Amino acid sequence: MDINDLAANPIRFESMRPEEVLMWTCAALPGKAVFASSLGAEDQVILDMISRLGLDLPVFTLDTGRLFRETYELIETTQRRYGRPIKVFFPKAAAVEEMVEEHGVNLFRKSIDQRHHCCQVRKLEPLARALAPYDAWVCGLRRDQAESRTDVPVVGPDGKGRLKINPLANWTQEQVWAYIRANDVPYNPLHDQGFLSIGCACCTRAVAPGEPARAGRWWWEVDEHKECGLHFVDGKLVRRGPSAGDSER
Repeated sequence: MDINDLAANPIRFESMRPEEVLMWTCAALPGKAVFASSLGAEDQVILDMISRLGLDLPVFTLDTGRLFRETYELIETTQRRYGRPIKVFFPKAAAVEEMVEEHGVNLFRKSIDQRHHCCQVRKLEPLARALAPYDAWVCGLRRDQAESRTDVPVVGPDGKGRLKINPLANWTQEQVWAYIRANDVPYNPLHDQGFLSIGCACCTRAVAPGEPARAGRWWWEVDEHKECGLHFVDGKLVRRGPSAGDSER
């Protein structure tokens, strides 16, 4: 399978409904695609679509060891609701112990580099293991979530040899919540308390009205640093169009 061939002519995906993108994914990559869910509002919408369509698309999530209680409860609620397992990947215990012993339990507050190191140990390494058997992964990225995501493609290479599929890339926050309400999709109750983007409890706060969705993530940093690295290659977001990857906004 040639990832570049599948990602050719990305404009054709722009007019597809998210459900059509998901169906295309399963048809083009049978058994070779996986859904990486953070249990956020967008991911819950995608899982609802996958279930309604009866698609054979496995689901996993990352447990950093520092998630909100509400997130753990949502994992169980979601599995019961849709009757499908969500495989949980954890960081390697030895790596976490070594990191904490050397840098402290809250090293992410000390510098950008140490925060990135924490994300590497708790997120990126488990993600690499989770993606290892697959050629493509589905994500809940949207273009209006943050300045750094304004050029997220619906379908495109992830820069690491896989295809990344973002069915909701061109949806608005209003569309996400309209779908959740219309279909009674389970979601994290923290969203009702102003948490628009939910990660680790120690690195997430509620946002004020009018603030972008990711303003509550690593709020002590400037906006251009507010990514954990899951969607970046060599520090740059993989973008759509001929200028993809030229610079990080």
